[in-house]
Amino acid sequence: MLSSHEALAWYLEGARTHVSLAGPPVLAVRVDDDGDTLFVSANEAERLIAEELLPEDADRVVRVPWHQPVLDAAGDALTEAEVAPALRAARASLLPAEADRYRALGRETAEVLTAVARGLRSSTTERSAAAGLAEGLAGRGIDPLVILVAGEERVPHRHPLPTDEPLGRRAMLVVCGRRHGLIANATRWVGEAGADDDRILDVEAAFFAATRPGARLNDVFAAGAAGYAASGFDADEWTKHHQGGPTGYAGRDPRATTLTTDAVVSNHAFAWNPSALGAKVEDTVLVTESGIEVLTVDPSWPTVEFAGLARPVARAFG
Repeated sequence: MLSSHEALAWYLEGARTHVSLAGPPVLAVRVDDDGDTLFVSANEAERLIAEELLPEDADRVVRVPWHQPVLDAAGDALTEAEVAPALRAARASLLPAEADRYRALGRETAEVLTAVARGLRSSTTERSAAAGLAEGLAGRGIDPLVILVAGEERVPHRHPLPTDEPLGRRAMLVVCGRRHGLIANATRWVGEAGADDDRILDVEAAFFAATRPGARLNDVFAAGAAGYAASGFDADEWTKHHQGGPTGYAGRDPRATTLTTDAVVSNHAFAWNPSALGAKVEDTVLVTESGIEVLTVDPSWPTVEFAGLARPVARAFG
């Protein structure tokens, strides 16, 4: 039984399965040997058939009264939790059409960050910057799942929900945007450069160097985490915030730890996000047989060549 946003969007070719971003999907799919059955809230069925589902899905829809949970109507089946590793493995290697959607999403997400950054000043409030990011993403059909903004006084926070504070001399912008079920994750800095910007790129390079098809996620994580001490940070800096991991139809699929042993495969999307006090780097990339392809890229954003990749640096205000 597929019942999560990530599994449903993957299985149904990028269909939007939500009404509220904070709510559960409005359908579930029971996958049987002899075909699929889509259990859909009756008040959402016609819209989904007309706008989200493939034409051949229409005859497989079972309309469920709005007051009945779709999972109750669907009956017994294996839950996603019971086959979670197999599901992650099935969606890890992106098909060519998925990769093309991701490239477009990554480029447009990066373009929104650039467009908003051009209009920022030190006096701009965090909430005003966040509003610009939300507008830019929504205008391109991208769901703004996460928008974080930290001005100068709040950059030590790893997850800074925006406030009325001004940006000051240096600010961090973070977005996670979803379209066709795929999620683009990116972080950018505006204003002054940070003292640890180069060192955090060193740590990211350690993650990238280890993220190769055939590697195991726990080994990649260990290599990236060791990059902190090698780059002059405290050896335990990695313990102070999660480091990211595979992405795609979930923000992190899964979040990497010392215990996650999923295999890295070709055409596997990743978003590592190494960070330290007042420093962070994050982009969504595709891991291929020939190396790392950065997806969240806008040529208009200033970059520096680092370990063979163009990596973003702080952009001046305005």
